[in-house]
Amino acid sequence: MSQPDSHITEDKPLLGHARIRGYLNTLDDSPGVYRMLDKAGRVLYVGKARHLKKRVSNYAKPTGHTVRIARMIAQTASMMFLTTKTETEALLLEQNLIKQLKPHYNVLLRDDKSFPSILLAKSHEFAQIKKHRGRKGEAGSYFGPFASAGAVNRTLNQLQKVFLLRDCTDSTFESRTRPCLLFQIKRCSAPCVGTISAGDYSDMVSDAEQFLSGKTTKVQEDLANQMQLASEEMEYERAAALRDRIKALTQVQQSQGINPRGV
Repeated sequence: MSQPDSHITEDKPLLGHARIRGYLNTLDDSPGVYRMLDKAGRVLYVGKARHLKKRVSNYAKPTGHTVRIARMIAQTASMMFLTTKTETEALLLEQNLIKQLKPHYNVLLRDDKSFPSILLAKSHEFAQIKKHRGRKGEAGSYFGPFASAGAVNRTLNQLQKVFLLRDCTDSTFESRTRPCLLFQIKRCSAPCVGTISAGDYSDMVSDAEQFLSGKTTKVQEDLANQMQLASEEMEYERAAALRDRIKALTQVQQSQGINPRGV
C-alpha cells in the first residue's frame, strides 16, 4: 500500500486531511480509482478520478467540503489506489468495487437522486442509451449513480462508438426518414430507418449491458468471434464494422492497463 510521510507513528496515527496529504507525493495525473478507509480498515468510500492527484489534493484541503464529505475525511485513516489508462475504465471499475464492497458513504450517495446514472431504456423495441437522474421509474437497466456528470457524458460518447446504440427520444426516432449525423460518424446503427434488425440491435444492447456490468472480456471475445465468422462468410463490410467496434472497445477498456497501488 502507498505509504504516507515517515513522521506518522503507530501509537498516534494521523486521520483526515493530514493523513490524506501524505499520499500526494505518491500520485500522478493518471485516471484511476481510490478507496478511503477508517482506522479499523473498513472502506468508507470508493471514488474515481480523471486525475488522481488532483482529486486527492481536494480532500487534503481543510475547508470547502459538504458536511457529509467533511465527516468522511475526518474518519479517513488510510487510502488505496488503482490507476487505469482511461477514465471510462476507472468509472466502470469504481462501480464494480462499490457493488463488491458497499462502502457506507457510497450508499448515502445512491440515495441522492441528483447524481446521474446510465440508463438503457427499454420501453421501445429499440432501446435508448442515455443519462438519467431521479427515481428509477422507467423500464430498463440502470448503471450508477456516478458522482461525475462529465464522466458519464464522456463514457456515453465512448459507449456509442462501441455499441452503436441510439440516444434519440422515441418521438425523434419515429419521425426519422433518413439516418442522422451519428450514423455517419459511426456512433449509431440507425435502427430508425431499418439499417439493422431488431434481433441484431437487441444483441448490441445485451453486449452493452454486459460491458457496463464488468464483463468486458466476454464482450470482446464475442465481437472477435462475430468478426471471424463474417470474414469466413465473405461478409467483408460487416467484418470491417465489427473490427472498428473492437478497436473502439479496446480504446475504452484498456483492461491490461490496471496498475494496482496499495492493494
